[in-house]
Amino acid sequence: MVASVILVAAVAALVDVVAVRAGRPATAWRRHLADELATRPVDDVWMLTGAAVAAAVGVWLIALALTPGQRRLLPLRSPVGCPRLRAFLDRDGAAGLLRDAAMRVPGVSAARVLVGRHRVKARADVRFRDPQRVKDDLTAVLGEERDQLALARPPRIVVQVRRRTD
Repeated sequence: MVASVILVAAVAALVDVVAVRAGRPATAWRRHLADELATRPVDDVWMLTGAAVAAAVGVWLIALALTPGQRRLLPLRSPVGCPRLRAFLDRDGAAGLLRDAAMRVPGVSAARVLVGRHRVKARADVRFRDPQRVKDDLTAVLGEERDQLALARPPRIVVQVRRRTD
């Protein structure tokens, strides 16, 4: 929210600076702000308050940037009747479950599954079946397994299959 407000203010100031560079006069709000900043003493209450707010917001944004979030966790759907109950599944655990499901597909000799926030990437090696049929079966099996994980935002599935002749 704070970043959006800062972005809007920065774009407004940038548009005004470009207009001034193009030969137009500065807007009234920018002239007023420049006059206020130039004429007010540094120890004015409003200047100190503005500086304190800017410093507090800056420290808060830095703390948010440095603290770890829950990016390694995938949120699960809340059970019916318990909207406040929250549960998460580790991405590596979800990848292991989906890889095991991929290995059960006939014709798959090796599989690698990466689970992201928005996408599941599956790569499989095929030895003795038609790769297109394996890809279709693998997409169906991974879709069913993904649905059984009960993720709050199910990621889409991307499957790559290659024939191995080793």
